[in-house]
Amino acid sequence: MPKLDCIRVSAVFALGLAAAPAAAQSYPARAVRVIVPLAPGGGSDITARQFANKLSEALGQQFVIDNRGGAGGLIGIEQAAKSPPDGYTLLMVGGGYAATAALQKNSAEAIRALVPVVEFGITPFVLSVHPAVPAKSTRELIALARAHPGQLAYASAGIGGITHLATELFARAAGITLTHVPYKSTGAAMTDLLAGQVPVIVGSLLPMVPYIQSGRMRPLGVTTAKRWYSLPDLPALAEVLPGYEVELAFGALAPRGTPQNIIDAVNAAVNNALLQADMKKNLEAQGMLGTGGPPQHYAARIRGDFEKWSKLVREADIRAE
Repeated sequence: MPKLDCIRVSAVFALGLAAAPAAAQSYPARAVRVIVPLAPGGGSDITARQFANKLSEALGQQFVIDNRGGAGGLIGIEQAAKSPPDGYTLLMVGGGYAATAALQKNSAEAIRALVPVVEFGITPFVLSVHPAVPAKSTRELIALARAHPGQLAYASAGIGGITHLATELFARAAGITLTHVPYKSTGAAMTDLLAGQVPVIVGSLLPMVPYIQSGRMRPLGVTTAKRWYSLPDLPALAEVLPGYEVELAFGALAPRGTPQNIIDAVNAAVNNALLQADMKKNLEAQGMLGTGGPPQHYAARIRGDFEKWSKLVREADIRAE
């Protein structure tokens, strides 16, 4: 497959660059701290640990996860931004990174102090409802919401979080009004939806799969532009709302000024890991599509997401808690 061959060649080339001296010694010469700006156990944390393990194998030193949750991810982001640009601190983030940048005005300086290293992969959100909701499709849900403006509530993981913004984007695209019920975590939001306390949620795929399979939650559509490989019978919301697209992208960043050969080494190691059978299997089990590519690819993704969320935040007058 030409695309994979291209990735493999670039990975070998970049790993060759990584063998060149950096500050008179090979990189890494000691353990590398990997900041995850969220609490342990979530999707971003699980993904970060998988890639940290692969980096440890490829580069010969431990890549150690350091969870720094709080303030919608801003605490961890600021810690990474203030770290020395020597390659011994990385930041691994999920799809909420650009949303945090768009919403938290005081995050601008920290965001500018970081540079993209590599994108790991993407996964969709899933628009789902409690089985008691009399809507079997996205079109039916929109019709129900139009017939009862403001009476349908949706759960999110918090004001200004990526689940809030993704649902608000859906509502505005559909021309409907939904009532926002913010929770402190995705887990808490899911618990109340399963109990029938709130009828609608737009949540990440991985934690929803068991409830979708058991029938405790009814999926209506995925937020990616096209149908998702692991749910081929589930329509994309874009089939009803052309142009609607929300992809959760996971990746790594480093403090600005980190030597290019170090960025190349980490980028190449991740691209090489994405070609390995065990990594492909793990990502597939999570409903994630490995993407990889050069730093510029991830940078373009972040810019695009930042512009989309900034526009929504302005138009909907969404403010951080």
